[in-house]
Amino acid sequence: MTVSKMTWRPQYRSSKFRHVFGKAATKESCYDGVPITRSVQDNNFCAANPRFLAVITECAGGGAFLVLSVHHTGKVDPHHPRVSGHRGNVLDIKWNPFNDYCIASCSEDAMVKVWDIPPHGVLKNITVPWKELQGHSRRVGLIEWHPTANNILFSTAYDYKVMIWNLDCPEQVIKNPVRTISHHTDVILSMSFNTDGSLIATTCKDKIVRLMEPRSGSLLQEANCKTHKASKVLILGNLKMLLTSGTSRWNHRQIALWDLDDLSVPLLEENLDGSSGVLFPFYDPDTHMLYLAGKGDGNIRYYEISSEKPYIHYLTEYRSHLPQKGMGVMPKRGLDVSSCEVFRFYKLVTIKSLIEPLSMIVPRRSESYQEDIYPMTAGNKPALSAEEWLSGINKGPVLMSLKPGSQVAESYSELSKGVGNSLDSRRSHSRPGMLQLAYIQNQLGGKDGKQDNGLAEDDRSRMAVSNGEDLGLCSPPRTENELRLKFHKQQEEIRRLRELLNQRDVRIKQLELEIKNIKNSQPPS
Repeated sequence: MTVSKMTWRPQYRSSKFRHVFGKAATKESCYDGVPITRSVQDNNFCAANPRFLAVITECAGGGAFLVLSVHHTGKVDPHHPRVSGHRGNVLDIKWNPFNDYCIASCSEDAMVKVWDIPPHGVLKNITVPWKELQGHSRRVGLIEWHPTANNILFSTAYDYKVMIWNLDCPEQVIKNPVRTISHHTDVILSMSFNTDGSLIATTCKDKIVRLMEPRSGSLLQEANCKTHKASKVLILGNLKMLLTSGTSRWNHRQIALWDLDDLSVPLLEENLDGSSGVLFPFYDPDTHMLYLAGKGDGNIRYYEISSEKPYIHYLTEYRSHLPQKGMGVMPKRGLDVSSCEVFRFYKLVTIKSLIEPLSMIVPRRSESYQEDIYPMTAGNKPALSAEEWLSGINKGPVLMSLKPGSQVAESYSELSKGVGNSLDSRRSHSRPGMLQLAYIQNQLGGKDGKQDNGLAEDDRSRMAVSNGEDLGLCSPPRTENELRLKFHKQQEEIRRLRELLNQRDVRIKQLELEIKNIKNSQPPS
């Protein structure tokens, strides 16, 4: 008789992001002296892209916001030019995801305005917008760009309406939205899209979470849970889930997770603490990480979300003694992949008039590109035009790789593909051997010049933006650490260029071998 002995083993969950940590920027890399708005609106008040950082500021007589170069760190000039075309306080700003020089703003004057930012930044006050959207009857509190369609903008106001605007029209002043959604009975607090923008979720002051089809304006589902009062909502598109942050019936801050196909009962409710500040949720679909930043808090909690129970896995939290009023988020294409940065916040610290960049970093020993933490991500090219989306077409985002030099590799493969096509067309003529030989010699003779020109063009394009860094707008290093960082980046650029030259040397040798083979195969005359 054998006795089976049961052994207990702890169940550890494997995760690449268990040790993610937050790294605040040094004082020299912060933006100091920014007069951050004192508005009590529960918005982020800040927006970022790989070129510019925009922040709503306090000003007298109307509303304004600052647009700074991302690399213009340090003390900000108190007389820095602003974008100041609104007659009331600016409440929200959002960069166009497909155009780094286009930003939308909304205000207490019931207007939504879209602005063109000059390539070298705001050098003088901008007061005339590219587009002016007039349709709301009360102050506009929220704006959002469509995630895949070009020039489609959503706005919500204190008239309880969601309006959809098509900016692809010649008029400078647009008075008629393409769709108005009027299902809400109170002020709309937040809105979120799924991955392809075919669904929109909203939270409202009437405590109801609504899921709608934006083009038709039809209401698909409602969630009205008595144990959870939602203030912010996020659709976790790649997991078919919906996350809300708010308060419980005992006024504890709480998050709830819902099945996108059934909003009758939440899958999970989790109480966090008894603080009163609004919780801002941020979700990264590439890493499945959720970040929770409370208004007035100094800490940021982060979790990993899975499609199976228990759904939410607490990782850890970043702690700071500086409270945040709002948070801007850098798109993935603007992150520093050489330091394994997977998320970047821009934290508004009102008590110090400071904007502090905060990087979330995966600790790795290797300095090479880490493909497992950087999958293909949404790029800056629209998948649809405005007319295509309005006609009923849905498409997911156009993906891009964050690997440095990936665009150069693509252009090189396209070049070789074009050479191959023209070579095939010439082979159809008579005397293929001599024509092919002449063509290869021509290519080999002109290839050095072409490749030098191509290399210069590639260098110029990559010098323009490298890992989201606009080197033309970059200020000279001020400290030893900055100088060391720029030295390492320069070494990395040199290494990439050497690899590219080696590839082209190999191609030249291949062409020389082809010439030799063709000469040997020709019959003696």
